[in-house]
Amino acid sequence: MSETTVDFSPAAAPLAEKLLEQALEIIGRYPVGRERSALLPLLHLVQTEEGHVSPRGVAFCAEVLGINKAQVGAVATFYTMYKRRPTGEYLVSVCTNTLCNVMGGQEVYDGLVEHLGVGHDETTADGKITLEHAECLAACDYAPVVTVNYDFAIDNTTPQAAVDLVEQLRKDERPAPIRGARICSLKEMQHQLAGFGDERDGAVADGPAGAPTLRGVSLAREHGIAVANFNIDAPITTTKPARDESAKAVKDPGPVREKPAQTGKLAAAGRKAAGAVKAAVGAVTDKVEHRAAGTSTGGGDVKDPQVRTAQQRNPDASTPTPDATKTDATAVPSNPAEAAGVADNPPAGDGKPAGDSVGNEEKK
Repeated sequence: MSETTVDFSPAAAPLAEKLLEQALEIIGRYPVGRERSALLPLLHLVQTEEGHVSPRGVAFCAEVLGINKAQVGAVATFYTMYKRRPTGEYLVSVCTNTLCNVMGGQEVYDGLVEHLGVGHDETTADGKITLEHAECLAACDYAPVVTVNYDFAIDNTTPQAAVDLVEQLRKDERPAPIRGARICSLKEMQHQLAGFGDERDGAVADGPAGAPTLRGVSLAREHGIAVANFNIDAPITTTKPARDESAKAVKDPGPVREKPAQTGKLAAAGRKAAGAVKAAVGAVTDKVEHRAAGTSTGGGDVKDPQVRTAQQRNPDASTPTPDATKTDATAVPSNPAEAAGVADNPPAGDGKPAGDSVGNEEKK
């Protein structure tokens, strides 16, 4: 896809002038015929410019990918990280899910609501802070937690610590995070989520990892536990889809390993179970085939129940459908189960439910 192949509408043209080059770079990461998969990062790219997914952003994504706006809207409204209205420079998320709630997350959120004068998914008048309560921020070992633009800002938060944080942000101060990357604006974060690196020197390594996160590593070192033959400098093999069928590399599958033959009681039990399953499947198949052929299945049922019922009602095409009001009440189906059911439920030829009659109505 190139810039000359896309004819943008007036709604999408303003964003295309600013974002098309980066959009084509994102689309180029995906195999030919799979360009639609670029929709997720493209929606983040749109938010780098407007701070939310606007109608213009929906039109731009649809036209650059060759899909309709309804398809874009279906994705944009499904994920909470795509904002459908203008969002502040800093998105402050407070976890109020189970563990964070028990540890005081709701009190932290309520304190911010009172201090900022806004509720969930609302923005302060100065356009600095958008507040939201989050269902889970994946940091239960630091509960309760607060993030700013999806990066961890405060662990083991208190209501006052959260208020102090937002006041610093409103003054354009960006406090160092307890752990995680350096705080950035929401638009800058959307650029990273679109698949582009953080250009600020050392920003990603600003916040160290917390002790609970490193607990497993610490215990392993303490007890001398290590993965056998592990080499931290070993390169990680990666595969990248080829851009066309002729350029696809053929991977060497390597030697085929034959499964060792099972022996002992476990193997005998496995063979016995497999034989029982095959026998059961064979019995069911045999019964179905007998019914289809109209032969006896050994239980007195000569025909399929649906076929038998239809033939009783209309033996052939020239026989009219029996009138329920004139049907011989003494006729009893040959099948005992059906005969018992008919005996308990006499037909209602007058269109009323079975068992209902004029005599019953008079008694009522």
